[in-house]
Amino acid sequence: MADSNGLLAGKTGVISGALDPDSIAWALAEAAHREGARFVLTNAPVARRFGRLDELAEATGGSPVVYADATSDDELEDLFGQATDALGGPLDFVVHSIGMGMNVRKGRPYEDLKYEWYQKSLDISAVSLHRMVRAALAKDALADGGSVLAMSYIGAQRVFSEYSEMGDAKALLESIVRSFGYRLGRRGIRINAVSQSPTKTTAGGGIQGFDAMFDFAEKVAPLGNADQASCADYCVTLLSDYTRMVTMQTLYHDGGFSAMGISDALIEGMYGDVLGGDDA
Repeated sequence: MADSNGLLAGKTGVISGALDPDSIAWALAEAAHREGARFVLTNAPVARRFGRLDELAEATGGSPVVYADATSDDELEDLFGQATDALGGPLDFVVHSIGMGMNVRKGRPYEDLKYEWYQKSLDISAVSLHRMVRAALAKDALADGGSVLAMSYIGAQRVFSEYSEMGDAKALLESIVRSFGYRLGRRGIRINAVSQSPTKTTAGGGIQGFDAMFDFAEKVAPLGNADQASCADYCVTLLSDYTRMVTMQTLYHDGGFSAMGISDALIEGMYGDVLGGDDA
C-alpha cells in the first residue's frame, strides 16, 4: 500500500461491502482513511454475525457503521440519511463493492439456473448499485462533483465458464454505470467501474473453479494479478479530484490481463518449453 498523500483530505463518503481483511472494500477503507477521508461503513445486516466490520471501524478512526440491506430502498435511504447526519452534510463519494451469485454458490450450471436465485443475484450484485445511487439522490446525499465507484470483473465482457450468472450481473452493473453517468454528469458527479483481477476474497472463494481462474490470469497478465492493496490505491485516485473528468468508464486494474491473448508462461505451462525454437 502506498504512502499517504492526502488525496482525500476533507472528503466524506460511504463504503459498502467490507467483510474481513481479505475484502477489497476493507483495503479501500484503509487506503481512504490513510488519505484523509471520513466515511460510514455499511454491509448487509447478516454481516453482523460473521463479519468484522467493527474492527475496521476502529482501525479507521472510529468510522460509523450502518447495516443496510442493499436490496431494500427504505434501508438504503435510511443509510444515506444517517451518513449525512454523521458526516455533516452531502457525501463526496460512494463505493459499491457488493456481489453474490446464488446459483454459482449452489453449483447450478448456467444452462439450468434457478430463476428465483438468478433474480436475487442480479438484484444484489447490480441493481443494488442503481438503488444506492437513487437513494443517495432521494436523500440529497451526493455532493456536486462527487464520485461513485463500483467493482466489476472482466467476466462482464468475456465468458468465464464457472463465473456463470455473475457475468450477466457484472454486465448489468457496467451498463448502470454508463446510464447513470449521463444523468449524474449534469451535476459534475462521476461514476465508474473498476474491473479488478481475480482476487482471493471470501466472495471469490465461493466461485467454483476460482483457483483455476486466478492461476490462469496470473500466467497471462504481464504484471500478474493485482491484489487488494494495489486495487485500493487505484480506487483512491478515482475518488479524488485528480480524476474529476473521468466518468462512465470500466477501468481495468488487472495487471494487463485485459489486453492479452496468450502468454509464454501459459504455453509453457500447457506444453512445456516449446518456444526456444531450433538453433540448428
